[in-house]
Amino acid sequence: MHAAVLRYRVMAYITGVLIIIVVFAGIPLQIWDHNTVIVNQVGTVHGVLYMVYIVFAYRLASKLHMKPKPTVLLLLAGTVPVMTFIVERWMRRQYINPALAEQAPRAAPVSS
Repeated sequence: MHAAVLRYRVMAYITGVLIIIVVFAGIPLQIWDHNTVIVNQVGTVHGVLYMVYIVFAYRLASKLHMKPKPTVLLLLAGTVPVMTFIVERWMRRQYINPALAEQAPRAAPVSS
């Protein structure tokens, strides 16, 4: 479970940063300066890595036995700037931390 969570979180942050770069730097440069380098290069990388994010997020949702509605929200988070950070934090509180706490080994009571 820890590996699935780590893969999801890394991809959430990467895709979140990339879409912010595209939307807040690339698109204004494309409109005002007719410079498409950021949109073309970073946008392509974001698109490819978003597909990897989809796979990792779906695998995590399956392991956590999430219902369809939150799963769809999780999968679409990489399409809206800043949303991946919000959804990642919500996922951590709502699903990941409880699942990891449940999975943690219980310490045996110490007898004196």
